[in-house]
Amino acid sequence: MRRPPRGVAKVDYARRDFYDVWVPALAPSPGLFAWVKAQPLTDARRRTYARRYRAEMKRPEARRLIELLAALSAHTNFSVGCYCEDEARCHRSLLRELFTEAGANVS
Repeated sequence: MRRPPRGVAKVDYARRDFYDVWVPALAPSPGLFAWVKAQPLTDARRRTYARRYRAEMKRPEARRLIELLAALSAHTNFSVGCYCEDEARCHRSLLRELFTEAGANVS
């Protein structure tokens, strides 16, 4: 069995394997994930989280993946998922912005 993403219990992961590929390079780092989960996500913390996540996504590996997926979006459809309940308060919304900025077809 593949290793579950951060924050997902092994027993839940075994029952709910909803994705085909896990790409940890596009996930928040363990330190940022721990930071964001440590306290309620106020607007100020959300802004700090967004700034820190965007900084992490400037790393060469993450940048290349964002650019690759943006290019692929011109020829195929794919979905980005996460176990967070609310996309607006998750890294998915930030990743959507990064894909859009990289020229991806986002719907």
